[in-house]
Amino acid sequence: MRRVVVTGIGIISPIGIGTKAFWENLTAGQCGVRRIAMYDPSGFPTQIAGEVPGYKINDFVPKSYRKATKVMARDIELAVIAADDAFKDSGLKSKAYTDTPTIKSDRFGCNIGAGLISVDLAELTQAMAAARSADDLSKIDLKKWGNVGMQQLTPLWLLKYLPNMLACHVTIIHELKGPSNTITCADASSHLAIGEAFRTIQRGDADLAICGGAETKVVPMNLLRQVLLKRVTTQHNDTPDQAVRPFDEGATGTAAAEGGGLLILEDYEHAKARDAKIYCELVGFGASQDTYSVTEPDPKGHSYGRAIQKALAEANLPPTAVDLMVPCGLGIASHDRAELAGLHTVFGGGLERVPLTTIKAQIGNMAAGSGVDAATAALGVHYGVIPPARNTSKPIEGLKLNAVPESRQAKVDVAVSSVYSLGGQNAALVFRKV
Repeated sequence: MRRVVVTGIGIISPIGIGTKAFWENLTAGQCGVRRIAMYDPSGFPTQIAGEVPGYKINDFVPKSYRKATKVMARDIELAVIAADDAFKDSGLKSKAYTDTPTIKSDRFGCNIGAGLISVDLAELTQAMAAARSADDLSKIDLKKWGNVGMQQLTPLWLLKYLPNMLACHVTIIHELKGPSNTITCADASSHLAIGEAFRTIQRGDADLAICGGAETKVVPMNLLRQVLLKRVTTQHNDTPDQAVRPFDEGATGTAAAEGGGLLILEDYEHAKARDAKIYCELVGFGASQDTYSVTEPDPKGHSYGRAIQKALAEANLPPTAVDLMVPCGLGIASHDRAELAGLHTVFGGGLERVPLTTIKAQIGNMAAGSGVDAATAALGVHYGVIPPARNTSKPIEGLKLNAVPESRQAKVDVAVSSVYSLGGQNAALVFRKV
């Protein structure tokens, strides 16, 4: 079985565009949750979110590809930006940067997790307005929708909203012809995509793969869904930096966010041959499913814990070897309690010694963009730094945890990143120092 290492990391997040900016701001304890700026959120009970800094997508694609940005939804743009950052970080030269690429396209895979891409309200509203019923303007006349409404949409409209378009654009821009797939399992999408890329390289079907995920939960329709599911806090509009309180008695909900994290995985011997910078080795992947509920995790956390146990078993490492844990930590009370129960099934009383880096307090919940969580674990191993755990001032009663309020240098030989999603998918990744 081939060894797999991380040789490139690309991130776009509410605390910075690019891995360098993200890591500097994360370890400095900065918070990217603030009042929404891309539109007026006054009509929502929550007006805060983790919104990425302003950008121009044309700055992240080759000149020859700029026309295609017209059919990129925001989720796609986030993935394209993260991919650009990952490639530049890796030192690999793809078609996007040179006429003489240094990669073998047919040996380079792509697995990018995606969420439910919401439509642009401006273009959809125009189409729906044209299809309103003459008898009742609050209703849509389906016959008019077919004859008139849909005519208001560009013929390529649907290409902006297909989940596989994230991987599609990245593979076209960089001319990647290896195994490619899209996974849409909400918050677990990124880790499952990384796990599949890991397996692809292990068995020799590719030498490299770009993998992870991206999503925006900030656009109006996505935010509305989070509000209706009662997942987002409505109590911190005036104190957004205190809004997300993972594993805290005062947790009132998470904050919707957007962003993406992509890793470039590479066969270890291939990476050594090109003298690549190696962040760490990916040594374990585990996945599981619980069938408890569509909207709530199993309170006992057994399936979540089992994913971590499977990942550690593949890595041939005991729980006592873990130096850093990057949990989901959404700041939703019932979810946090279930997650901690799952962590206790893995670590038992030893959980007290494992530093928990709860990055959602700083960046919010970007769902399929949780590849940023995996990137945080990889960076923690590489730099020997434990990032802070903000806003956990009063840990959940009866559950002891090692939440570090400030970043610090430490021995981080092994780091674990684990996630769960609505619907019950769980996934975990284990990174080890090379």
